[in-house]
Amino acid sequence: MDPIVSTDWLAAHVGDSDLRVADVRWYLDPARRGRDEYAAGHIPGAVFLDAEADLSGPGGGRGSPRGRHPWPSEEQVSRVMGAAGIGPGVRVVAYDDQAGAIAARLWYLLRAHGHDDVAVLDGGIMKWRAEGRPVETDAPPPRPSAFTARLRPGWVVGKGEMAAAAGERLVLDARAAERYRGDVEPVDPRAGHIPGAKNAPYSGNLTPGQVPVFLPPPALRERYAALGADREPPVVYCGSGITACHDLLALRLAGLSGALYAGSWSEWSADAALPVETGDVPRGPAQ
Repeated sequence: MDPIVSTDWLAAHVGDSDLRVADVRWYLDPARRGRDEYAAGHIPGAVFLDAEADLSGPGGGRGSPRGRHPWPSEEQVSRVMGAAGIGPGVRVVAYDDQAGAIAARLWYLLRAHGHDDVAVLDGGIMKWRAEGRPVETDAPPPRPSAFTARLRPGWVVGKGEMAAAAGERLVLDARAAERYRGDVEPVDPRAGHIPGAKNAPYSGNLTPGQVPVFLPPPALRERYAALGADREPPVVYCGSGITACHDLLALRLAGLSGALYAGSWSEWSADAALPVETGDVPRGPAQ
């Protein structure tokens, strides 16, 4: 599948027997729950997958040495995806209400484990609803499938590899500029960024307006070429390994590639032995 699909495409295919729609709404605010939003109304036939319980491994949380959203094991991915009715020959469309910021995690997770028939709904449920398309509250259990997860080499970078790579290869930070600079840090143990990283906020992948969608591929390629990603596939991170996948999806749309530092800033900043850089100007050969 293409990395993204339009609401027109999904409306034409939403009833296909080989299509699984996944609602992955999630919020940093603990007062909001994606499952509640799903129960209040979701795209017909969609299953719900939770970014913390389903798309992340155990042992995470604020201040955890593993980061807030640890990368799940192959066993967990196989179990969760199979229970959601995702298996060989099943196409998957993931959506959220944050322009793909959460849905891209499922897109990358599936592709990293060998399932390429997955896309993100461009504009998500916000665009779907704005166009007057139907939602439902029923949640019939999906028919289980058999999913065998095998992590592809090079798709996910661990902390040790990231520490060795810092300053030696292109690293992109998908967080907002104020968190990258270290002006504020509302969630994780320390403020700043990995030394040498360049800032590429995921919001820069999107059009302006109340219902943003992805920029056209040429505009995305221009954006990432300016950061050096046309010369070297970057390692991308964010706060916890969620929104970094939005940058990785945008790179794919631009005809480029990259890898995910899964632990991201929440893991890096929890390790007092690792260096932190603040301000706008990165050091290292990736400039």
